Amino acid sequence: MPLRDKRGGKLREGKMSNSESFIDEVTEEVRKDKLFGYMRKYGWIAVLAVLLIVGGTAYSEFRKAQTTGAAQAVGDEILAALEIDDDEGRAAALQAIDVSGPAAAITGLLTAANLTETDDIAGAVGALEAVALDADAPQVYRDLAVLKSVMVQGDTLSIEDRRALLAGLAMAGGPFRVLAQEQLALISVEAGDIETAVTQFVALAQDAEATRGLRERAFSMIVALGGDIEALVGDIAATDAQDN
Repeated sequence: MPLRDKRGGKLREGKMSNSESFIDEVTEEVRKDKLFGYMRKYGWIAVLAVLLIVGGTAYSEFRKAQTTGAAQAVGDEILAALEIDDDEGRAAALQAIDVSGPAAAITGLLTAANLTETDDIAGAVGALEAVALDADAPQVYRDLAVLKSVMVQGDTLSIEDRRALLAGLAMAGGPFRVLAQEQLALISVEAGDIETAVTQFVALAQDAEATRGLRERAFSMIVALGGDIEALVGDIAATDAQDN
C-alpha cells in the first residue's frame, strides 16, 4: 500500500530520499565530532609516544657519540703522555689522566712500567695493586697487574706470598698460565728445591701453549740446573711422533 501524506496524498520518493540523505549526513557529522573529540582528548598520547621514540633514538645516538668522543679524548691524552721523553714525566702525565674502567687499567699498567724504570718500586706496586683491585677493570688486566706486581717486587716479597699470588694465575685456562708457572719454577730455584724446579721447567718446555722464547728459557734453566736435556729432547720427539 503506497504511503500518503497527512492530506491523503502519496509521499514522493524524492522526499523520502532527501530525508535519508539528511540523516546520513547528520550521522556522519556526529561521528566526525566524536572522532575530533577523541583526538583532542587522547591525541597527545600518540604524539608523546612518537616524541619518546624519536627522542629516545636521538638520546641514544647522542650518548654513543659522547662515549666515542670521550674514548678518543682519553686515547689522545695517553698518546700525548707516552710521547714525553723521560720516565718520570710520562708516569706523572699518565697518573693525571682522569679515567675509569679499562682505560684506567691501561694507564695504571703503563704508569707502573714507567715507575719501574725510575726504580720507584713502591710507586709501581701501588699502581699495579690499584689495577688488580679495580672491580670495573677487565679480569685480564687485573691478572696481568698481579703477575707484574710479583715480578716487580721480587724477593722483597716472601716466597709464600708470591706462590699464593701466582697459584691462581697458573691454573688451567688462565691467559698468563705459562708465565705464572715460569715464575713458580724460578721461585723453586730460589728456595733451593732444584728437583721441583727442573720438573717445572721440563713441563714448560713441553707445553704447547708456551712461546718459543719461553721454551728456550726453560731449556736453558734445565741445562743450568743439571737436568737431562737429551732425555727431554727424546721425550718431546717421541710425543711428537705419537701425535702424528
